[in-house]
Amino acid sequence: MSRAGFCAIIGAPNAGKSTLTNRLVGAKVSIVTQKVQTTRFPVRGVAIAGDAQIVLVDTPGIFQPRRRLDRAMVRAAWSGIEDADAIVHLVDSAAEIAVAEKGGSAADRKAAIDVESIVEGLKAAGKQVILALNKIDGLKREKLLGLSQRLFETGVYSEVFMISAKDGSGVDDLKARIAQLMPENPWFYPEDQTADLPARLLAAEITREKLYLRVHEELPYAAAVETTKFEEQKNGLRIEQTIFVERESQRPIILGKGGQTLKWIGQKAREELTELMGQPVHLFLHVAVDEKWADKREFYGPLGLDYDA
Repeated sequence: MSRAGFCAIIGAPNAGKSTLTNRLVGAKVSIVTQKVQTTRFPVRGVAIAGDAQIVLVDTPGIFQPRRRLDRAMVRAAWSGIEDADAIVHLVDSAAEIAVAEKGGSAADRKAAIDVESIVEGLKAAGKQVILALNKIDGLKREKLLGLSQRLFETGVYSEVFMISAKDGSGVDDLKARIAQLMPENPWFYPEDQTADLPARLLAAEITREKLYLRVHEELPYAAAVETTKFEEQKNGLRIEQTIFVERESQRPIILGKGGQTLKWIGQKAREELTELMGQPVHLFLHVAVDEKWADKREFYGPLGLDYDA
């Protein structure tokens, strides 16, 4: 009998959720950058393990929200666990251990606070979930065991896995366990489908990834990409996109000297999209200023983010 179900992956920003999702699927379905909070809406990746099909929901990082987009993203993350057949809470082990030893960076301390918030949220929801300690590379086993015990004592975890989403250590065991938790069902998707994401939205996400890979130090968390045209033509696929920034001073950052930065972003996005789409892609990028883009429903309403709650 085949099995199929949903597994939500939750965690603080930058815990490695998108990397883990891609690793479990065996293909890129969620963008990964140096920026925290890159994932802005639940992305579904489809993984196969024996007779089980696992629909992985890579949720936005759960953190303390400040603006409307932030609040919508956090609600989307929590909504991702409501009907899940399995839930994995991914934790940045290195950050947790650094903070426990009275050290760590400001980002580490913020991550630790976010983990505490997630634990309290799971308690309130009455959820028992799988704890996955990520980024174990180079960490001493006794420290990992201490962290595991401390978190397990909160009462919200049914079991613990130690993994490295980056190099794959321990991921196969975690995947096998998730597969066991999937209920008996016919598969939801064809065997060769790896993601449930509209093509025009995927195209925007790929460009946003390249944008942050190139200007992650200069550009704060203040940009969006919208696909305005997605059209099949005789010589390939024509995609037109607008990159929105909040301030006029941010346009030159994306454009670069002589337009070289925007050209690099477009080239890298086009190369990946050509491979993903299996046909030539003609990509045209435009940069526009809209200081209120993060508060506008039209940017994220189609993604299922609830702006009104």
